[in-house]
Amino acid sequence: MNNSSIIELEHATIYQRDNAVLSDVTFSIGPGEFVYLIGKTGSGKSSLLKTLYAELPSTEGTVNVAGFDLTDISRKEIPFLRRKLGIVFQDFQLLDDRNVEANLEFVLKATGWYDEEQISLRIDEVLDNVGLKDKRKSMPYNLSGGERQSVAIARAMLNNPDIILADEPTGNLDPETTLDVLKVLLHIADNGTAVLMATHNYGLIHKYPGRILKCENHKVICAKVE
Repeated sequence: MNNSSIIELEHATIYQRDNAVLSDVTFSIGPGEFVYLIGKTGSGKSSLLKTLYAELPSTEGTVNVAGFDLTDISRKEIPFLRRKLGIVFQDFQLLDDRNVEANLEFVLKATGWYDEEQISLRIDEVLDNVGLKDKRKSMPYNLSGGERQSVAIARAMLNNPDIILADEPTGNLDPETTLDVLKVLLHIADNGTAVLMATHNYGLIHKYPGRILKCENHKVICAKVE
């Protein structure tokens, strides 16, 4: 694996159950890169992302993510892989029975943080990074969709991941809020954390051009949006 790559795939096959949805997949992503992942519904975008965080197994080709060989990763190693990744979903997946601070504290304690002062400082840092430091005590249901997604991004940043994997993170948001969330992700990339973002929103790519990977005809190709 190239030492400068956070993700490196060579001639990999991506499976959904027993079906090969993508074959001969070869690409790499380096530190601080912002990469769009596009393609029609059912083209394999989500399966590719799930493979990268070891939700789906890698059995063919080379799949290296954050220093882990995913074709030879054991079940007990998967939590350590995921500490090096930040994962953001379309539907936020916040715990509605606790406030923003408690949502973030829950993740930190689950990943080995014990010092209450350090936990509090880290929560302040990630909320500041997404512009929500004043929402620390807010309940998720009192936040706008964009604010909830920004909290989800802050949660993904808690353990200083090498890369953010974002699966349609703006899919449920209005256009103005979508831009706000995209700017947060671009800011994260500017500060050295790679971002791979699956999206159907080609308008975003026109407004903020970037490197594009496209799932098409069972392949992943470098692409441009016309």
